[in-house]
Amino acid sequence: MVDLTQYLWIVWLVFVIVCVIIEVLTLEFTFLMIAAGSLLGGLGSNLLGAEWWVQILAAAIIAGLLLFTIRPLLLKTLDRGREPARTNVDALVGMAARVTTAFVDGAGYVKLANGETWTARLDVEDDAAVLAEGDRTIVVRIEGATAVVAPRERSETA
Repeated sequence: MVDLTQYLWIVWLVFVIVCVIIEVLTLEFTFLMIAAGSLLGGLGSNLLGAEWWVQILAAAIIAGLLLFTIRPLLLKTLDRGREPARTNVDALVGMAARVTTAFVDGAGYVKLANGETWTARLDVEDDAAVLAEGDRTIVVRIEGATAVVAPRERSETA
């Protein structure tokens, strides 16, 4: 009779490879920790001659320790220094724009760099500025459905 537990090391290697492939696709470090726990705990105890249930227990314990200790540190290290992605109207602040309709009494229309056309008004610091069609501006802030813009020259020097 053939003892299948003597080939358990092959199962551990295949499991580790599958976990690494899944990790490459997900990039969350979860399956990497499971693969490392299986490699160290499962395959390691198999090579030392431990019973199958000891191998599974060792793999689970080591994978759990890695998941709750090393993974958070890796995620924190990778996210350090990165600004959160700006979305919605927050992403429009600082965007370049071109005047499509000349400003009259400090109000007009601009076409943003993303292709959207917005009702625009001059920033309070630039009330005296005259913006003609084709002038370049930059979005200072968004107030409701109106983009508050400043002439490109002021924003480049500031």
